[in-house]
Amino acid sequence: MPKLLLLFFLSYSLLNAGKIEVFATNIDSNDTSLHAHGDVVVLFGDSYLSANEVIYNHKEETVELFGNIMALKGEDYFGLGEHAKYDIKKDIRMFEPFYMLDKKSEVWMSTTKSVAQDNKITLTSGMVSGCNPNNPLWKMYYSEADYDGDTKWVDLYNARLHFYNIPVFYFPYFGYSLDTKRRSGLLTPSWGYSESEGMYYEQSLYITTEDWWDLELKPQVRSKRGKGMYGTFRFADSKVSSGEITSGYFKEKASYIEGDGKDLAHNEHYGFNFKYENSDVLNQWIGTDLEGQSGLYSDIIWMNDVDYINLQNNDDVKNTTSRQLLSRVNLFYNTEKDYFGTYFNYYLDLEKESNNLVIQKLPTLQYHHYIETFLDDHLFYNIDVQTNNFTRPEGKKALINDIEVPIEIQTSVFNKFLDLSYTSKLKGEYINFSGVPVNDFNGSNNLDSGVYGRYFHIFEAGTYLSKGYQDFTHNTGFSINYTKKGGDYTSGYYEDVDSICGVAGGTNNPLCEFYQIDEVKDGINLEMSQFVVDLSGKQTIYHRLSQNISYESSDERLGELESEFEYYITKGLYYYNNTFYNHSRQRITKLLNTLRYNNKQFTFSINHYYDDLLKDDVINYSSYLTTDVRYRYDSHYSYMAGYAYDFENATKKRVEVGFLYEKRCWNFGLRYVENNRPILTSTDASSIYDRYVYFTIALQPMGGSEFNYKLSNVLEGS
Repeated sequence: MPKLLLLFFLSYSLLNAGKIEVFATNIDSNDTSLHAHGDVVVLFGDSYLSANEVIYNHKEETVELFGNIMALKGEDYFGLGEHAKYDIKKDIRMFEPFYMLDKKSEVWMSTTKSVAQDNKITLTSGMVSGCNPNNPLWKMYYSEADYDGDTKWVDLYNARLHFYNIPVFYFPYFGYSLDTKRRSGLLTPSWGYSESEGMYYEQSLYITTEDWWDLELKPQVRSKRGKGMYGTFRFADSKVSSGEITSGYFKEKASYIEGDGKDLAHNEHYGFNFKYENSDVLNQWIGTDLEGQSGLYSDIIWMNDVDYINLQNNDDVKNTTSRQLLSRVNLFYNTEKDYFGTYFNYYLDLEKESNNLVIQKLPTLQYHHYIETFLDDHLFYNIDVQTNNFTRPEGKKALINDIEVPIEIQTSVFNKFLDLSYTSKLKGEYINFSGVPVNDFNGSNNLDSGVYGRYFHIFEAGTYLSKGYQDFTHNTGFSINYTKKGGDYTSGYYEDVDSICGVAGGTNNPLCEFYQIDEVKDGINLEMSQFVVDLSGKQTIYHRLSQNISYESSDERLGELESEFEYYITKGLYYYNNTFYNHSRQRITKLLNTLRYNNKQFTFSINHYYDDLLKDDVINYSSYLTTDVRYRYDSHYSYMAGYAYDFENATKKRVEVGFLYEKRCWNFGLRYVENNRPILTSTDASSIYDRYVYFTIALQPMGGSEFNYKLSNVLEGS
């Protein structure tokens, strides 16, 4: 029996340290070598090799394997070959021919010869692909390649890309990664063509040397229009803070300005955006040990015109453009009882050549004292104080200080069946002016400072009912709220403009630019709400009705009736409605409908917004529809479509239809897009209607590229 075991499973240890072990059916040895054959297995480190035959040379310290070689390296890759040699002293491994598969990425390489040292492999004359090896859709031939097992990075030299057996592209050098670790290099390029702008090419460069930052540079060329570059620097300066800085510049060609771009307001487009968040800013920056929470949020954006956004990339649909941009810096400190905040708001109007007349809030200071309770939790009050500095380079400026103190008494009666409360709201405001207006409207150059004081009363009664059923629970609430005006005190500015701004609630009159007193009216608000909760605790239905009834003689008795409805019809189907009905006009004045459906195969959403606003006897209509559909036909094909339409202006805002084909080793997509985007011309703000065809191809996991063809770009109104 021992002789039989020795024959079929004999272990021989190489290098007394046990670095290499050989297992085989038959092993012959002498003073200089060992010869193993028949189901040979070689183990060293985390590598496993099997072959038909193995020869170990004691003197040269080399191991050679012959026939049907299979090599496994940990959990990362395995290789195949017919002849292999391992130099133990130099730690050099040679395979010929060689086939290697990276198991995580499923990318394989086939080559005539490979030489490996440590975790670096040099390959000679072969091919690489991520497709099925039997009949790969695409493969890339190379004359030489390097693979680093530590960084999972592959370098190919003299690479030729073939689809089936058809050569389509040549790369003197091509490098790619087999994992998702961040590293410097070139990112996916973007291509395009349009009749007006010519050939478009953008090649992103990604740079990172440390874990805490990276830089992406995106130079671009539009052959007929011009060239420019955008860049984004991202950083995480601590465990509680991170940010990014984006900036860009684009220069128009003189020939483009004189031709297709002659209506543009600027021949240079530039701007920047800075974002930063810190969730413990005071303790980190000042070195304090405060128990409360502090935070800093910054989102600062500036550009000379809207084309700075339009030119950021070649896909205009990705660009979200508003005609007015808001820059914000918010700093706060919060404790259980008190809140302190400082806010800086800067508005940039892209429709105007100059931003000097736009009112800015730089800064707003706020102090808020949270609710205090007395008399066994029946008496409540809180305090809110704000200072707003309204400023601008040209025109009138104002500094407004206001304070609000609501005092509330509440109780329950009839065994907590009915909740009752009374609130007295006190408000005071002081305004002071500076600066000189551009135009003197009605003596506005001599506006006096002013003081405003007010108090009013709110009485509220409500009840809440709940009843359980077999499959759900129904909850209903009813409330009645009565508001009663108290007294007002006005002096200076507020006394002068009360008849102009107070009744109308603020008009286009320049005197009312800084008037921010909301009118309080005697009236009742009736509200009913109900919602249904299933056995799992999930809300399936929510409905709310709200009706204001005014007791002001100059007003309509009934305000607008509001209905809000939310319904999770099935697990994937959702509906939302918000409707306002005007009794005197006998019509719906505001309407929002949303319907969404989502499952693994089909996603659909449709939104419609309607607004009928009557102001100064002028009706302003808005009616806007958006819809998106995505359908996954099978594991390979998915289709998508989108549509947005402005009914009031009879304008298509967006049209998109396309498909994506996905396989293990490659993706191919085709989209047709129509997009309406704003621009700033030499005379006013306008828009351009673009039509594109997008082609996208990606070779997994190497990446890919996108090409678009701009069919047309038409200036709206031309």
